[in-house]
Amino acid sequence: MSKFMTVMMHTYRSKIKSKPFLITTLITIGLLFVITNMNEITKMFGEDEVSKIGVIDRTGETLPALQTQLKQTSDDLKAEAFTKSENEAEKAVLDGKIEGLLILDRDASGIMTGTYKAEDVTQQSLIADVELALQQIKNKSAAESIGLNQEQLAAIYSPVSFAKESLSDSAKSEEEAAQVYILVYVVLFFMYMAVMMYGSMIAVEVATEKSSRVMEILISSVSPVTQMFGKIFGIVLVALTQLALFVAGGFLAVKLNGQLSGSESIINELKLNEIPTSLIIYALVFFILGFFLYSTLFAMLGSLISRVEEVNNLMTPVVIVIVAAFMIAMFGRENPESGFVAAASYFPLFTPMLMLLRVGMLSLPVWEVALGIGVLVGAIFLFAIIGARVYRGGVLMYGNAPSLKLFKQALLLSKQEKKNTTDI
Repeated sequence: MSKFMTVMMHTYRSKIKSKPFLITTLITIGLLFVITNMNEITKMFGEDEVSKIGVIDRTGETLPALQTQLKQTSDDLKAEAFTKSENEAEKAVLDGKIEGLLILDRDASGIMTGTYKAEDVTQQSLIADVELALQQIKNKSAAESIGLNQEQLAAIYSPVSFAKESLSDSAKSEEEAAQVYILVYVVLFFMYMAVMMYGSMIAVEVATEKSSRVMEILISSVSPVTQMFGKIFGIVLVALTQLALFVAGGFLAVKLNGQLSGSESIINELKLNEIPTSLIIYALVFFILGFFLYSTLFAMLGSLISRVEEVNNLMTPVVIVIVAAFMIAMFGRENPESGFVAAASYFPLFTPMLMLLRVGMLSLPVWEVALGIGVLVGAIFLFAIIGARVYRGGVLMYGNAPSLKLFKQALLLSKQEKKNTTDI
C-alpha cells in the first residue's frame, strides 16, 4: 500500500505543479469570468450598446408609434428621425454614424411599407426587432380601421392557456427537466473532455517512461500493477481537483455577474440550487467510475507502445467509442425514453454518459440505476484484471509497431514474468 500511495501522490503532485495544469486551469477560469460578465466588461470600457437607426418617415405619422414600440420591446435600439436626403442618410450609414436607415412609406392601397438599408444586413437580431415593431404597428392600425378597441385587440393577441402534463410515470415535470438539463449537459461534456484529455495523459506518461527506459528501473522496485493503478488514481485526483476549481470558478463568476448587473443570477433564475442532491451524487459516481474505466484502457494501451509519437495511433479506437457515446448522449437529450438509448446505457463503455443522462432526464426505478452501476463496476474489475496483465507484459515490450496483436504478446510476457517471479 505504501508503494501504491507513493506512486499515486507522486503522479498527483507532479501534475498539479506542472505548467500545463496551472496555465490551463487559470485560462479556463479566466474565460469563465470573461464570458459570464461580457456585458458588464463592455460597459466598463465605455462602449455604447444602444444601436441607433435613422428613419425617413414618408407616412408622416408612423415614427412616434415605432419609437414607442421599440422602447417597450428593446432597450438597446433607438429610432431617430433623419431630416436630410436619402443619399445623405446612406452615407451616414456607411460612415458608421447610424446602424441603418429605415424608410417608411405606403403602397398603392395605403398599407404601410418599410425598407431597411444597412452596410451589412446580416445583423438579424436588430432587423428582427425593427420588423416585429412594424408588424405590431400594422396590426394595431388594421384593428382600429375595423373598429376594434384596445380591450378587444388585447384579447385577440393574448396567449392561449396551454397546460402540459406528462402521463408517463418516468417522466419529469417541465420545471424539473429544465433544472437538470444544464447540469446533465455540463457533466456529459466535461466527462467527454476529461476522458479525452486525462486518459491520453496516462497513455503518454507510460509511453514516456518506456521510451526513456525508466520502466526497467521502476519495475525492479514497484510492481507494474501497482504503478498502473497508482497512476490512474493519481490522475483521477488531478481531474477531480481541476473539476472542483472549474466549478468554484464558474460559481463565483455567476455570482459576480449577478452583483454587477443587479439581476437575478442564472443559478436562481433556473433554480439550479434546487437540483436534487441524489442527482449530484449520481453525477459524481458515474463520472468517477467512467473515468476509472477509460483510464484503465488508456494505461493498458499506453503500455503497448514504445514511443510517445505512437500514442494517437493506438488511441483511435477508444476515441471513436468515446465520440460515439457522446453523440448518442446528445441524441438522448431529446429522446431519453428511446429504447435504443436505454439498451445502449447498459453497454459498459457507454454507461457513464448514457445512464447519467437517463437518471437526470427520467424518473428511473432504483433497480435500473443499480444495474447500470453494477455493470460499470463489473466492467471496471474485468478491464482492471485484463489491463493489469497486459500492462505487466506490455511495459517490457520495445520496438514493436502499434497493433492490437500486441495484446497477445503482452499477455504471454506477463505470464512468463509472473512465472519467473514465482520461481525466484
